Amino acid sequence: MTFLHAVVWLDHKTAQILQFDAEHVQAQKVKAHSHHTAQHGSAVRTEHEFFGEVCDALAGIAEVLVTGPRTGTADFKHYAEKHRAETARRIVGYETVDHPSENQLVAHARQYFLKYDRMAGTPTPTPT
Repeated sequence: MTFLHAVVWLDHKTAQILQFDAEHVQAQKVKAHSHHTAQHGSAVRTEHEFFGEVCDALAGIAEVLVTGPRTGTADFKHYAEKHRAETARRIVGYETVDHPSENQLVAHARQYFLKYDRMAGTPTPTPT
């Protein structure tokens, strides 16, 4: 099933990706891999690998809202704009939020996209 919208809640260690339409929600989790090494820059490489996996999981989704703690979303935004321009173009917003439940996150995203789509002149999909 292909979805038009997705909301991501992420920090530096995990990402919860919820693709949805008016009636359905599909959840996916991405976790950062721990590389215990003394090499300089290994934490940066690990973060880039994690953010890359999140971008890969967002492939094919037209509009994405990214949420989470301020530093996590800011670091992800920087990564996406620098390394994944195609993904960055499909991200329509970044919002700082705490740890909402899956239902709260989807409800928040549905309200966000309702307003966003109206402002962009995009017709809102309705259930058939």
